[in-house]
Amino acid sequence: MSEKNKMCENSEKPYDGEESRREFLHLTTAAFGAVAVAGAVSPLIRQMNPDQSVLALSTTEVDVSGVPAGKTVTVKWRGKPVFIKHRTADEVKDMEATPLAELIDPETDDARVKKDSKEWLVVLGNCTHLGCVPTEGGSEYQGGWYCPCHGSHYDASGRIRKGPAPKNLPVPEYKFVSENKIQIG
Repeated sequence: MSEKNKMCENSEKPYDGEESRREFLHLTTAAFGAVAVAGAVSPLIRQMNPDQSVLALSTTEVDVSGVPAGKTVTVKWRGKPVFIKHRTADEVKDMEATPLAELIDPETDDARVKKDSKEWLVVLGNCTHLGCVPTEGGSEYQGGWYCPCHGSHYDASGRIRKGPAPKNLPVPEYKFVSENKIQIG
């Protein structure tokens, strides 16, 4: 009996050396094709990731040791102004005592500051009306901000008190990494 006429163990078809070579070539071609597709798609997927400059801006650390009570420092984070206010004890007390019924966007002072650092307020510095940048002082509310573009008044907790702005100044994600250093983002 010749080699070609022998039956494969698991098949009723006769053994054909050409058929197994063909199967090998198909599998090899498919594997190389998959690797080529992965190699072509990989740069496209990688280019969708944020570049190093964006990653560098994802967080920023600010040393607040030189900010006296009652003053605000403005820093830039992700291209936006951030107000970091060192509130006085009187400002903290006044903000905690503000009745929620007087607020356009009711939010307690405790919800806007860290429990163990109530003297520090960190808010994004864009007016929630049209995105203008309010100025420190000028507000009818002590220690607050005033947006001269449209007349919005914010208090020392960054809450909207008067004017067309519908919401309080947003509080970004932040934490104290040391006693005098705040990490935003």
